[in-house]
Amino acid sequence: MRDSGLDRAIQVAGGQAELARRIGISQPSVSNWNRVPAERVIAVEAVTGISRLELRPDLYSELAVADDVDVDDVDVGRAQEYALLATLLSRAPPDTLLAQLARLRGDATPLELAHTRLAQAASTITPVVVEREYFDLFLGLGRGELLPYASFYLTGFLNERPLSRLRQDLAALGIERAENNFEPEDHAATLCEIMAGLAGGCIPASRDAQRLMFEKHIAPWMGRLFADMENAAGANFYRPVGALGRLFLEIEAEAFTLTN
Repeated sequence: MRDSGLDRAIQVAGGQAELARRIGISQPSVSNWNRVPAERVIAVEAVTGISRLELRPDLYSELAVADDVDVDDVDVGRAQEYALLATLLSRAPPDTLLAQLARLRGDATPLELAHTRLAQAASTITPVVVEREYFDLFLGLGRGELLPYASFYLTGFLNERPLSRLRQDLAALGIERAENNFEPEDHAATLCEIMAGLAGGCIPASRDAQRLMFEKHIAPWMGRLFADMENAAGANFYRPVGALGRLFLEIEAEAFTLTN
């Protein structure tokens, strides 16, 4: 039985065949879906305008884990954190997500304190204001204050060697670029989404594959992006997002070092 998010995407697109055509896959593939697969969420969102929060709330608002995979509690938490960062980096949070974030509570650990500061920011900002902030930071008229791409941070230019190396590694993991998704894969949101899928078992891969993805394509630059987000002149809501992301990547780096 299809879930409501997939049903609505098919309806908006004008049928299974049209949805399949728009995202560049065959109609039988869509016919076999019970819900939008994790690796197709961004593409379906792009061609239908339906938020990933509606398409896959399990990935983007609750647990970013596969239903049929035994995932330990630590990896569940990692998947959640990456999915949250992917969502906040891909678009301005709607009012429903702001309300969820405002209810975040935690203990006195550094990561939970970062969650608390994010909750405070979410509780004092409106969707209109945060949408404008997101536009100014990441889009802008011509370009935003920040360019959240690996190629830019590592070479100073877009669509450079870091992107081609990433594409090779994604192909090795069986992750394909959707035909109608024009965002380069080295966007920070896409990389966090991939790590969420790896940690939560939605993308089958070994622990070593997770570590290599992190060390090759995230660790060399994304911490600097989050630090720049913390210090960006136009950041208000996204300042605690940057602090959370930077701290989480530091924890990830230490954990991968210990298990290597």
